[in-house]
Amino acid sequence: MPAMRPDQATENSLASLNHSLIMPAFAKTAGCPTLANIDNPVAEMAPEGFYRVALGVEYKGSRYSGWQRQLTGVKTVQEELEKALSKVANSPVSLQCAGRTDAGVHACGQVVHFDTTVDRSLKAWVMGANINLPHDISVSWARVMPAHFHARFKAIARRYRYVIYNDQIRPAHLNEEITWNHRPLDVERMAEAAQYLIGTHDFSAFRAGQCQAKSPIKKMHHLRVTRHGKMIVLDIRANAFLHHMVRNIAGVLMTIGAGERPVEWMKEVLESRERRSGGVTAHPYGLYLVQVEYHDEFPLPERFIGPHFLTGFSELDG
Repeated sequence: MPAMRPDQATENSLASLNHSLIMPAFAKTAGCPTLANIDNPVAEMAPEGFYRVALGVEYKGSRYSGWQRQLTGVKTVQEELEKALSKVANSPVSLQCAGRTDAGVHACGQVVHFDTTVDRSLKAWVMGANINLPHDISVSWARVMPAHFHARFKAIARRYRYVIYNDQIRPAHLNEEITWNHRPLDVERMAEAAQYLIGTHDFSAFRAGQCQAKSPIKKMHHLRVTRHGKMIVLDIRANAFLHHMVRNIAGVLMTIGAGERPVEWMKEVLESRERRSGGVTAHPYGLYLVQVEYHDEFPLPERFIGPHFLTGFSELDG
């Protein structure tokens, strides 16, 4: 079936792509299906006549109010990336992502997809987007995927890293890319406490009050705590995460590492299923979405699992 031609009004608006192009509701154009399909598992197939493109995306989240486009006009990663890709396509592009990161949270392994009829090479999608993106967002790869691929709904695991700078003196560099904790933290105590979370549990005690997830039951595949000089890295992999789940876990682990609570407190918090029993929510700046995993039918390029300033810490591999 041939692709639908945009109407004249849409063509005129595309002549000057600007910040007003990406809005919460699009007309149906040749470049993009309607946004009514967003987050709808029933509509996860690419429409007939469109092909589905997946992208790998990195960003520093410090300047953004999270991934997801907002109605209030605040700056978001999704809006910036959609504007850049729309310039490459010369028609509106609407994105779906694997993980909707919060304000201040970073990513070096985000996966997104969009549907299009526009004929562009994979290199053109990558290079064209990067030319139009701000300095703190970058597209690392592009790949045409099967029509039934979905960045969010087909993901089988997600992996985060939370990076703590543990020293009495506040660092002048990386101050928006790590979380500083001046108290001496005992990594062995933190690693022991982390083991209570491995497996399938009700993680209600670690979810934000505004969390909209249908179920608090998640499967934690691993939670590793390692020290690298003044850096402490929490490496967390699960099938899915609740809102603020990683930051709330990090807050409990740092409290235990500082000796303010016993190791067994982690078990008590988990079993309480009450958020108020779990202490403070850790800062967002140390948190990175580093990897999204899919079944073998959706092969993606292999990439270094970041963040990049951890390059050389071989014990973090795998």
